[in-house]
Amino acid sequence: MTSVLVVSSQSLQRLGLRMLLTDQPDLTVSGEATTGPEAVRMSAALRPDVVLLDGRVQDCDGIDVIRRITHPPAFAATPGLSEAAARPPRVLVLMPDTHEQHAYAGLRAGAGGFVLESAAPEELVAAIRVVAVGDAVMTPNLTRALIDTVRQQQPVRPATTGVGLDTLTERERDVLTAIASGWSNAEIAARLNIASTTVKSHVSHILAKIGARARVHAVVFAYETGLVRPAA
Repeated sequence: MTSVLVVSSQSLQRLGLRMLLTDQPDLTVSGEATTGPEAVRMSAALRPDVVLLDGRVQDCDGIDVIRRITHPPAFAATPGLSEAAARPPRVLVLMPDTHEQHAYAGLRAGAGGFVLESAAPEELVAAIRVVAVGDAVMTPNLTRALIDTVRQQQPVRPATTGVGLDTLTERERDVLTAIASGWSNAEIAARLNIASTTVKSHVSHILAKIGARARVHAVVFAYETGLVRPAA
């Protein structure tokens, strides 16, 4: 069973989420929090697999809450815990449709993914399962918003030999550049004149080499290392 801590200041939303999640055979709601500080405390006490965080939770800095949940010193310091039990919860943010620009800061704080609050129930459930196993998830709209935000925030600078970047082959750098430009696998295959299966293989190798969990993290990496320059 995957345990989920639901965090929302809206009672009706908490009720709806609880009903949705408890109806799934592999998910269980371990608790509900109404504020950011309460979410941090309950996360440490209950040790859920996933914290489902409403991006509009009141009385808190959402980015700080994400950081405190995903980087709690108490988890690593507790003796006798198994590796799974000592792992901090993963955070999935239920993002208001008008707050896409916060995705970049949330990822850097440790969020495992973002789902728009307008998403269908089955999309949210699927996202929880993806985040629970350590992968990252982000809807296409948020991926585009992330790319735009990173382009605006990262300074123009030459590429550096950061961790992982110097291990990429020339073709892998081409593919990573394309990923950071928002191209799909099909578009990369067509523009680089390679097979789709080859693109998938390159993407897997890139993620492994740079230590990224998903394409969205690779986008951030590409801009932060200067491999891709923000648009003027």
